[in-house]
Amino acid sequence: MQVDSLEIGNFRNYQFGEIEFHNKINILYGDNAQGKTNLLEAVFVCCTTKSHKGSKDRDLIRIGEEESHIRMHLTKKNIKHRVDMHLKKNKGKGIAIDGVPIRRSSELLGLLNVIFFSPEDLRIIKNGPAERRRFINMELCQLDGFYLHDLSEYNKALMQRNKLLKQISYQASLLNTLEIWDSSLIEYGTRIIQRRSSFVEEIGEIVTRVNEKLTGNSEHIKMLYEPDVLIENFEKKLKNAREKDLKFCTTSVGPHRDDLCFLNGGVDIRQFGSQGQQRTCALSLKLAEIELVKRVTGDSPVLLLDDVLSELDRNRQNYLLDSIDDIQTIITCTGIEEFVSSRLTLDKIFHIADGTISVEK
Repeated sequence: MQVDSLEIGNFRNYQFGEIEFHNKINILYGDNAQGKTNLLEAVFVCCTTKSHKGSKDRDLIRIGEEESHIRMHLTKKNIKHRVDMHLKKNKGKGIAIDGVPIRRSSELLGLLNVIFFSPEDLRIIKNGPAERRRFINMELCQLDGFYLHDLSEYNKALMQRNKLLKQISYQASLLNTLEIWDSSLIEYGTRIIQRRSSFVEEIGEIVTRVNEKLTGNSEHIKMLYEPDVLIENFEKKLKNAREKDLKFCTTSVGPHRDDLCFLNGGVDIRQFGSQGQQRTCALSLKLAEIELVKRVTGDSPVLLLDDVLSELDRNRQNYLLDSIDDIQTIITCTGIEEFVSSRLTLDKIFHIADGTISVEK
């Protein structure tokens, strides 16, 4: 898999931008706040329909404009594709693949697998469960169309159930209809729990192995799935929580409350790990993603590294750079460090200044 080129109009700080990538190492360098990360974000949006920052579509549109356009050319298994995306401030986005509009944005997921790694990915380890669920969902939705469908249906049922809980507070006769949404939650939620469990087991084995290599076997990370509810007691817990749910008008049981745990020798890294341990764990997770995508798809993902190297010590830099020699990588940095130049063949170099892209190599 590879991104061949990108065109953007009225996206973030760009009035217009056009860039053709090399199929190996691409460097985007320049001062802070010039637009380097925005180019990575545009690639990520074109692959996943969402910003890696969780930004809404209207926030991606250039200030003062009403809409934005992104066009990306890519190659997958030697077949060329084109993705066109039209972002609007007050309407849903329009997406076309090879000139054919798609009905659901979910149809785009999996066309090209992309992994975004930035210093903010420490949030996966440090922040609340929502960040970790987002990580699981983003990866699984790119790899598994059935999971994407089940997650979408589960979220619809969850939204409808929460809406109904609010309505029941002033229209008690609607209580009997709650069973319909309970059944949907259990049906789709059960499949989500099953898939998440197998996913965490598979990627967890890779995380453990990568982390041991990164730390010279001094740390042994174990990644565990923490489901909010087990499949066998999902229905019972949902019924037992009904009174509470009616009181607070929200659904308190289900995989929308799942979490991931990272243990090092029995110590929970999320709460008690040092920043170095958390950073190494986050790096291990991203490197594990690369290996898992290769295993599942038989192809390499596109890797987007946003100012990551400056956050890593020399040992972790070495390990990361050794891991990307066979995949297309787009790296942002403020300057081209001598260490990076000596370790990597910089196949294409771009200078980014105030939303302007200049090719230097």
